[in-house]
Amino acid sequence: MSTHLSLTDRTVIERLIAMHYSFSYIARELRRSPSTIAREVLKRRTFTSHFRAGSNDCIEYFNCLHKHLCPTETKYTCFQNCKFCTEYNCTTICEFYISEHCPRLEKPPYVCTSCKEKKGCRKVQAYYSAFKANHLYLETLRESRMGPHASPEELKRINDIIAPLLQNGQSLNHILSTHSLDIRFTERTIYNYIDLRALSVRNIDLPKKVAYKMRRTKKVRTTMEYQCRKGRTIDDFKDYIAAHPDVSIVEIDTVKGTRGSKNVLLTFIFRENNFMLIFLMNDGTQKSVNKVFDYLTQTLGLELFKQVFPVILTDNGVEFKGPHNLEFTADGKRRTRIFYCDPLASWQKAHIEKNHSLIRRILPKGTTFNFLSPKDIHLITCHINSVAREIFDNVTPFDLMTAPRYKKLLDALALSAIPPDEVCLKPILLKRR
Repeated sequence: MSTHLSLTDRTVIERLIAMHYSFSYIARELRRSPSTIAREVLKRRTFTSHFRAGSNDCIEYFNCLHKHLCPTETKYTCFQNCKFCTEYNCTTICEFYISEHCPRLEKPPYVCTSCKEKKGCRKVQAYYSAFKANHLYLETLRESRMGPHASPEELKRINDIIAPLLQNGQSLNHILSTHSLDIRFTERTIYNYIDLRALSVRNIDLPKKVAYKMRRTKKVRTTMEYQCRKGRTIDDFKDYIAAHPDVSIVEIDTVKGTRGSKNVLLTFIFRENNFMLIFLMNDGTQKSVNKVFDYLTQTLGLELFKQVFPVILTDNGVEFKGPHNLEFTADGKRRTRIFYCDPLASWQKAHIEKNHSLIRRILPKGTTFNFLSPKDIHLITCHINSVAREIFDNVTPFDLMTAPRYKKLLDALALSAIPPDEVCLKPILLKRR
């Protein structure tokens, strides 16, 4: 049964009130609470005329010509009607005063339908009409879906929280996850308020708004097979994962600056928690990638490296075409396993491709990387991994790095979380240093 009264229900209420039935009886007939019926009648009854504003609500107000009602010695020198007097309220001293407000309307059934004296009564009368009540209900329902529900003060308070954080490049999801108790609205509601221009924020301020195209799965045809791909294709990767379902998967890729920029970023991301590592390389060659792998092996130790990076999935870039040097140390000890996506199939390592958009908020396309230093990359890494992720119930990648091997990794690289309100994903981040 619907929680809302229908036109049929209201017709029953109107008919039974006219038949002098109580609200309790009507409620039993409609299987509702008596208070529900009482609220319905009180809220949607209609009056024959409106109560007059002010203190004088006498039914003879417009016809009254009484004078000299006040008990003062100068009353006979006053020639205006008492109803216009500003010193005395004539309703308190006139014996002919009759209020147009009927006290019976303050008690059930709150209408004059069943009153025996209604025919000659000159007081304001109230009636309950099913059709008018249903019309008022539909109007209220329609208006409730138009415009913001929040008051102007509430919208201003929300805007003061959201606008500065969006200027820092934070996503709306990150802001709502870290300020859920302060904002108390869903992400969809905030998006609607932005579309209605109820806030100072505009859609152009939202980095992910209508930014993604609809993905279409297509068959990938491999026209060339390199020697390095043998035993390391995406099918080999799937077979290995099926045989080792508990193994952790790491995706790696590179991010390049504008044309002429020598420095290149090497990125790692852990699928299980979207934690991203970023390293600065002098160029995008196999030698530079090998240096990063050797640096991590030396910093973490071989055993910890094998625990943190057991399986790596990458693309077919020239910088990754030396798998043997990546999989083995200089003295021939295995440290990881490398697998390659199909050519032109970046969606097979979607985690790292999507998270590159966070880097591009700080380093937009067309930006040179020549000015970057290891300290800049360390700062970018900490800020990106401090962003709440909707896919993980609005916790940050830092919060998910709870395994002992990951804690050792964070300590070795001196990585720490940034407070939620201080997270910045704008180019200005590197100018704050």
